[in-house]
Amino acid sequence: MTAEAVESGPLAGGGASGTEGDRPLRIALLTYKGNPYCGGQGVYVRHLGRELARLGHSVEVIGAQPYPVLDEGVPLTELPSLDLYRQPDPFRTPGRGEYRDWIDAAEVATMWTGGFPEPLTFSLRARRHLLGRRGDFDVVHDNQTLGYGLLGDLGAPLVTTIHHPVTVDRRLDLEAADSRVRRFSVRRWYAFTRMQKRVARRLPSVLTVSASSRQEIVDDLGVRPERVQVVHIGADTDLWSPDPSVAEVPGRIVTTSSADVPLKGLVHLVEALAKVRTGNPGAHLVVVGKRAEDGPVAQAIERHGLTDAVEFVKGISDAELVDLVRGAQISCVPSLYEGFSLPAAEAMATGTPLVATTGGAIPEVTGPDGEACLAVPPGDADALATALGRLLGDAELRARLGAAGRARVLANFTWARAAAGTAELYRQAIAARAARG
Repeated sequence: MTAEAVESGPLAGGGASGTEGDRPLRIALLTYKGNPYCGGQGVYVRHLGRELARLGHSVEVIGAQPYPVLDEGVPLTELPSLDLYRQPDPFRTPGRGEYRDWIDAAEVATMWTGGFPEPLTFSLRARRHLLGRRGDFDVVHDNQTLGYGLLGDLGAPLVTTIHHPVTVDRRLDLEAADSRVRRFSVRRWYAFTRMQKRVARRLPSVLTVSASSRQEIVDDLGVRPERVQVVHIGADTDLWSPDPSVAEVPGRIVTTSSADVPLKGLVHLVEALAKVRTGNPGAHLVVVGKRAEDGPVAQAIERHGLTDAVEFVKGISDAELVDLVRGAQISCVPSLYEGFSLPAAEAMATGTPLVATTGGAIPEVTGPDGEACLAVPPGDADALATALGRLLGDAELRARLGAAGRARVLANFTWARAAAGTAELYRQAIAARAARG
């Protein structure tokens, strides 16, 4: 299947396929990490699981810490790790009584040597669990674990979501590393990507969330193009919706980012904010994510005297987060790269005008510059500042972009469409397995 066929065919955007009359499927949805407040994996599992259940399928999420938050009707089966990165004691050494088997020992040994063990160790636990429940599921859907344990017979056909290759994160983190020691640390941490490359090349059915990610998977991971299909994800448009009763806060710019992740481009947004404030001193930034005590972002905030103009918030409820975005004059996605960009889709769904870079798949979500967002090159603080200043000063433009953004999401990026397209891919995987005998 060509890229053009993938993007224009029934799976693109998650369109329905006319299979609603087929029997419901029993789905095992795997997630080695399901934090609903940090990163997209927990969001993906929660909303996809809910919408698959609404289509009549039986969905069981099988996951490790941090466990995902799931909606009613979608049960969680816990496959606990040793939770070595939990707060407030990350990189902890477990007590002797916590070890259960050799997988636990391997998890600790990898952490001690600077690696990230969870994709491998979760895959091994998941394999053991699935083989013990052979016959319970029609399909197994892995959410980017890509561990050795998921190769071979699992008792049901395997479909794997790769949001984007983590090799992209590795490359950008290495570019941002400022010393030989830091580069060594980055390489050791991302050692698991070698495993993910090997596993990805052997997968029969890969699902990804954008044409941009599809190309990265082919180029970076070496997966054959005909094995990768695109099903766009989306926003919960009931939750992420306009509410005129929420007052607009003058000068507020909101973004979702961790300060210590170079991929997210937050340092460039901080630099842009400093420039914007020379003409609009009321401009300020609210960051939904973790504050770094040191590093490029913290240094930029200090250098430009922005301590009182940049606020970090975390651990807030969904309702609080939505109101935070609704009350902003601008939502901004300054990322150097995104495999899809849920924050862009969610902000657009609220009718909040968006400034976003053209990194990775972001243009697939936001559309061309000037239609439903203002688009700027990634890593360009001057261009960001120009777009932010223009939008802060033009209420009519903000209203037009906000309305267009909401319409674009409703037409293209909803979880109901994603679930329909994903279920179609499940049926293709089941049919292919049956044909192989």
